Amino acid sequence: MKVTFFGTTTLLFDDGKDQILFDCHFTRPSLLKYIAGSEPTDTKLADELLKKHHIDRLKAIFVSHSHHDHVMDVPYVANKTGAAVYGTSSAMNVCRGGDVDEKKLIEFKENETYEVGDYKITVLKSLHSKPTILNNDLGETIDEPLRQPARLRSYKEGGSYDFFVETKDKKYMIRPSFNYIKGQLDGYEADVLFLGVAGLAKADAETERIFFEETAAKVKPELIIPLHWDNFFSRLDKPVVGMPSLIEKTPVVFFKLAKYCEDHDIDLILQIPRTSIEL
Repeated sequence: MKVTFFGTTTLLFDDGKDQILFDCHFTRPSLLKYIAGSEPTDTKLADELLKKHHIDRLKAIFVSHSHHDHVMDVPYVANKTGAAVYGTSSAMNVCRGGDVDEKKLIEFKENETYEVGDYKITVLKSLHSKPTILNNDLGETIDEPLRQPARLRSYKEGGSYDFFVETKDKKYMIRPSFNYIKGQLDGYEADVLFLGVAGLAKADAETERIFFEETAAKVKPELIIPLHWDNFFSRLDKPVVGMPSLIEKTPVVFFKLAKYCEDHDIDLILQIPRTSIEL
């Protein structure tokens, strides 16, 4: 499986036949725009990434939740590639605002398994990371079509989900947010765990312990690849940096994660945005 990372939680899976995107965020507006502005999809950058990474067999886009840094570019990419979109009612309304064909919209249900080519994707209810002053809309939904350029704060969370991906050769767990539901991952073991870590630096020892107990310890991966560590307010055509230190101390995140993997004999890879690896 070839997996390409585009930053935040955007992952492209390519089994040589079909491609699937998990989240779709190429346009990364500045923090100032996020606080007080609006911005449409950067179609020039999106076209460049689609071409450079040969995204020409895209069958589906699965959306973990409907904040702008997960769903903003879904409508454009869906229309460009003809991919179907799987997500919540909020994600569907983002797509309707972008005039995506209604026949391509699938509002998914938790615990349901969807087959796309040789992939089986099970949708698991999850929890977003704890609210902050910049992110306090958890549980709010997008109830009308959201047309660009929309205020970035109008992309409400709309419910959060994980994805358990089964293929012919391997199993993958995608956990975009730093949070957990106790027991939710019981029985779901995977070879690779893509783990959202935004919030790990500020977590106290007990929160950190339970988080790992309810994610990595349950999934039992051979390999962990962190997600949501990079600064999604910094453009993808600029050098990659961690989150602003006032929001998150990225070196501390990496230290805590590396220490856990070291203690539990789990491989750890830090994948840089706009790169691909074979898993």
